Amino acid sequence: MPRYAMLGEIMLRLKSPGYERLLQSPVLESSIAGSEANVAVALSTFGRDTAFITVLPENDLGKNAIVELRKYGVDTSKILVKPGRFGLYFVEMGSSHRPTRVVYDRKDSCMAEALPDEFNWNHILEGRDWFHISGITPAISESAMHISLDAMKVAKRKGLTVSCDLNLRTVLWQYGCDPVEVYRKMMDYVDVLISNENHFAACLGLKERVEESDIYNKPENYRRLADEAFEIWPDVKRIVTTVRRTASANRQSVAAVLNTKDNMWVSSIIEIDNIVDRIGTGDALTAGLLFGLENTGDSKETISFAVAASAIKHSIPGDFLRASIEEIQALVDGAMGRDQR
Repeated sequence: MPRYAMLGEIMLRLKSPGYERLLQSPVLESSIAGSEANVAVALSTFGRDTAFITVLPENDLGKNAIVELRKYGVDTSKILVKPGRFGLYFVEMGSSHRPTRVVYDRKDSCMAEALPDEFNWNHILEGRDWFHISGITPAISESAMHISLDAMKVAKRKGLTVSCDLNLRTVLWQYGCDPVEVYRKMMDYVDVLISNENHFAACLGLKERVEESDIYNKPENYRRLADEAFEIWPDVKRIVTTVRRTASANRQSVAAVLNTKDNMWVSSIIEIDNIVDRIGTGDALTAGLLFGLENTGDSKETISFAVAASAIKHSIPGDFLRASIEEIQALVDGAMGRDQR
């Protein structure tokens, strides 16, 4: 059973009530959030050994974040604590034709100000089998970018499997570095790549294109995206392309394609109505993918489990996937929305 480690920034999420605009009323709902932390919590909920690595302020906000992670069984022993500020993000949930909006307040956070020499990656990753990171972490600051690359290099050298969810956040890239250049450097250490069809171009500068509708009638077109990446980065072993079709903020469909160099598996397509919370759904897919690869390997079962995990997260408020293996598998098996008594 793999022992997982995740590097990223955990933040305080502040959301307007229901579907209100930000500050429409003088109330904000608070919770703990962050891409890699979301993956860690989900995998820990599945009974897996997960550790989360970050830098947090030595105040009540930082302490609360650690308590929240420990509540789900995540190992927090490698988290650095020092003076500084906690990163924030604000959420306004979309509805109908009004999209969900996110406003970041992460400048000068503890993670953004962390220095590469504060992390002894040989020690931190000792005894771990799998390292996961998203494309958000190197966007936080130039030092966070160097920390990310250092961690990936050591993880690769120590023989860990390295997974990366590209997760482009254009608004965070403010320190004068070309994101494509950074992401292409990261790819030298990646074993499992998770991306959507747009990020192959936006993050990696690749040329192949597909249409979202291809997932319904020409799923083989997604193979071209993977083949171009496999050719450039031959050490990559698996490429997952996520697909989302959006009718409105409340009605969307999700699917994904798992590629190895020799095979391709297409998930079921799940139509989602009455979306409660779109944020964290990609992280739920990643957690479902990693769990599936451990249990059913390269297969349609694995990628369908990952997509089902993502679909269920759309029904759960907050960043975290609060769902059991059995609930997710029930959706894979077709038990959609049936009462459980």
